[in-house]
Amino acid sequence: MNDHLLQLSPEPLWRHFRTLCNTPRPSGHEQRLVETLTAWADERGLAHERDAAGNLKILKPASPGCEERPGVILQGHLDMVAQANADHPHDFTRDALDTYVEDGWLHARETTLGADNGMGVAAALAILEDDTIRHGPLEALFTLEEEASMRGALELDEDWLQGRYLLNLDSEDRGQVYIGCAGGADVIVGARLPTRDLGEDEIVRRVALTGLVGGHSGVDIHKERGNANRLLVRVLRALEPFGACLVAYHGGTLRNALPREAFASIALPADEEDAVTQRLVELQAELASELAGVDEDVQLALEPAEPDAPLTEAASRLLIAALHVAPCGVERMSIEVPGVVETSNNLGVVKLEAGRFHLCALVRSLRDSATQDLADRFRALFSLIGAETRVENAYPGWTPDPESTLLARFRRLHLEQTGVDPDVKVIHAGLECGILGGKYPHLEMISFGPLIRGAHSPAERVEIDSVSEFWQVLRAVIEDLATARAA
Repeated sequence: MNDHLLQLSPEPLWRHFRTLCNTPRPSGHEQRLVETLTAWADERGLAHERDAAGNLKILKPASPGCEERPGVILQGHLDMVAQANADHPHDFTRDALDTYVEDGWLHARETTLGADNGMGVAAALAILEDDTIRHGPLEALFTLEEEASMRGALELDEDWLQGRYLLNLDSEDRGQVYIGCAGGADVIVGARLPTRDLGEDEIVRRVALTGLVGGHSGVDIHKERGNANRLLVRVLRALEPFGACLVAYHGGTLRNALPREAFASIALPADEEDAVTQRLVELQAELASELAGVDEDVQLALEPAEPDAPLTEAASRLLIAALHVAPCGVERMSIEVPGVVETSNNLGVVKLEAGRFHLCALVRSLRDSATQDLADRFRALFSLIGAETRVENAYPGWTPDPESTLLARFRRLHLEQTGVDPDVKVIHAGLECGILGGKYPHLEMISFGPLIRGAHSPAERVEIDSVSEFWQVLRAVIEDLATARAA
């Protein structure tokens, strides 16, 4: 499968990426890939270890004469976001990805590609097998469950890594290098809401909102793309005058992906169905107009649904009202780093089944205090409807160090290799560097990678030419660090 990748250059990197495409690896299901990589390391005589959390480390001794040089850690995460279009059957725990090249970009058919962070993992593996590179001691650190919870980094052993420099290979912009990132936390809301019997004059229909672009809940949060959960709740508010009452709700699949689709089952008087259908036509036109140039393909449809017990009228109205005012999108832009989002929230996953309500949101901020405050606003809001809120998987941000010697080396080498001085950036996303820096404060870190677009959605793609450039710069950095003095 995916043999065409072997025709791309640099061949070692693409060969390893083919292995990743052929090996299912959604968050929480990385074991098969770990076994594949450890077998590969054994074949090459490379030592490997796993820590208590299951993270994998593969080591390569320094080139002769470089044994006393500072160690370099190549870091990426093994898991990928599992997103497929609704009409495309794909089992991410069993099926290989189906990739193809179009107009200089690599895509996967109807699913996420896993270039985030497969490109970084593949590059690290290619470095480990390249015996032409002169280097100091190398550690390739591959963490688990980054996309779902950052668990691998959060539970990483604190006395396990030996290197002085860490190259995080999980960025997505050509010609840029990242030196800081947002922290974040999952906000989990749950409640048991009262239901009632379906009335004799009522029918149940499903309102489907589809056709949104979606994307990464951090790096795409400021692009004014529609959030299916926010939009469908708005639609439900507009249907309340027709007697619509919530029966069930399913919106979004991941807390760190902008929801592309959401579905709500509603009970309504049978004689209001035609009026509701007409109102949905009007609402679709309204939303398409507001989202023109971004998400104008938004679709609303009224579909048959199985009859079931709706919420009571009061519970339905309260829940819809709470969701309608819940923080969503950009909360504040940074003053210190112009053009960068400081604080945001993504209404990632919303569910209602048989009166049981569940919400998972992802709050991000460059300031840990702002993350805590926004999470507390959720707690205050949803306490008004009797829901319980808890905060999980909190992780710190990565404080920028513009005076880093590693950054200075990277900028010089990037200019030499590409003719371009890279832009130095801070990203509104949860790179693992913040967590790793907390555990290993002596590390100097940067993050860079090839050009990836549409991450966390089936539109994900990677620019093939940028992969060659990424590889060229990565090799140069490792060779240059082999000349650095030991601390």
